Amino acid sequence: MLIVGAKGFAKEILQYFHKKNLVNELVFYDDVSNDLPERLFNRFRIIRNLDEAKEYFAKVDNRFVLGVGNPKVRFDLQKRMELAGGHIVTVIVDSVEIGSYGVFIGEGSTIMGGTIITNDIIIGNSVLINLNCTVGHDSKIGNYCDLSPGVHVSGHVEIGDFSSLGTGAVLIPNVKIGRNCIIGAGSVVTKDIPDNSVAVGVPAKVIKEVEPYNP
Repeated sequence: MLIVGAKGFAKEILQYFHKKNLVNELVFYDDVSNDLPERLFNRFRIIRNLDEAKEYFAKVDNRFVLGVGNPKVRFDLQKRMELAGGHIVTVIVDSVEIGSYGVFIGEGSTIMGGTIITNDIIIGNSVLINLNCTVGHDSKIGNYCDLSPGVHVSGHVEIGDFSSLGTGAVLIPNVKIGRNCIIGAGSVVTKDIPDNSVAVGVPAKVIKEVEPYNP
């Protein structure tokens, strides 16, 4: 198994594989960082270019998970790994609670420990839901979204593709977050946020726009 990324979140998802006794099979991928050791934690090989990744996928194991959080970087890395012959896998940590009715979780998503997902929920492809989040009934989370630790999504909420929610953000019922939005840490969203917006505060207010992202 290849973990794409060798810093930050990649170190956190490593713990999932450690508890599953799968660490002997793991390698990491990072072709941008110049300050990494030859082996992560003096143990795990780090693949440093796409040709090596292609060889690994062809000869060893074609599975990979995304060890980065930024939605746009996740999208770019996934496409590169798939073109190299890799197949993304879904990771749901054992301590996650998922409702028994009407829940759909897209391919390549990662859901970390302590998260609670109730019923009638759609989670898109390659979404990252970090530690101790909650997602309420009848909500929809778009593709490549990133929910930082402790985000609370109430019922009937919709989050557009490529949006990122900072640590501890709270979304009250029935609000809609547009596509390619950034919600600041600790913000409380009480009304709809348009596409390509950065919103912060209690209540959250739009403070600027970002360039549209339409890959």
